[in-house]
Amino acid sequence: MSDANKRARRALVVGSASGIGAAVAAGLVGAGQEVLCADLDGDGARRIAGGLGMVGVQADAGDFDRMHDIVARHGPFDVLVNCVGADQHAFFTHTTPAQWSDLLRINLGSALNTTHAVLPAMQAAGYGRIIHVASEAGRLGSRGGAVYAAAKGGVIAFTRSIARENGHKNITANVVAPGPIDTPMLRQAVEAGGEKLMRAMVGATLARRLGTPAEVAAAVVFLASEAAAYVTGEVLGVSGGMGCGA
Repeated sequence: MSDANKRARRALVVGSASGIGAAVAAGLVGAGQEVLCADLDGDGARRIAGGLGMVGVQADAGDFDRMHDIVARHGPFDVLVNCVGADQHAFFTHTTPAQWSDLLRINLGSALNTTHAVLPAMQAAGYGRIIHVASEAGRLGSRGGAVYAAAKGGVIAFTRSIARENGHKNITANVVAPGPIDTPMLRQAVEAGGEKLMRAMVGATLARRLGTPAEVAAAVVFLASEAAAYVTGEVLGVSGGMGCGA
């Protein structure tokens, strides 16, 4: 039996200062895992972690060296959940290369950096759960979010590639693809796009409502569990049916 099977699972949740990431951290702790909360908002990460009896750290997931430093200091980890995401609602021709670079660094770079940091120890232990929170935009596209959608589509392709490379090592890699979830990020988008945007997003779901961070967290907790040991390379939509048929 490996060391990973003798002790409580240890999870790194990146982007955990609010919204989906905070709900994921709470869900994993509730499932008996030890969680390190990391976020660009270090104070927020420490606040969420403190409320759960865990540890929080400041981290820019777009920074390769910083993520490796965190794993070296606090790892190894059995579970990685990357909840990092950012968007700038605008039609593509109204955006700039600087904005593209920033969005790709945050949304796609975070997946590469965090995975690269945790994967060697998972391979050595013969166990791992990697879950990236992407978006239905990565499968369906996004009107007013083309670069964001491209980055999240990249996260999906990257995660499936990691699943192919590591399945024989008892490491699973999956994506959760939320639709419109009631988070600070969505509220910022609505401020930029107006209530018409909110109605359009809700109208695109079959459930005709926003989702909650807890509903996304439930999917993540499942994928991080032993019950999901035979699930890898998959994209689980938590979007009220927005991605139905995708």
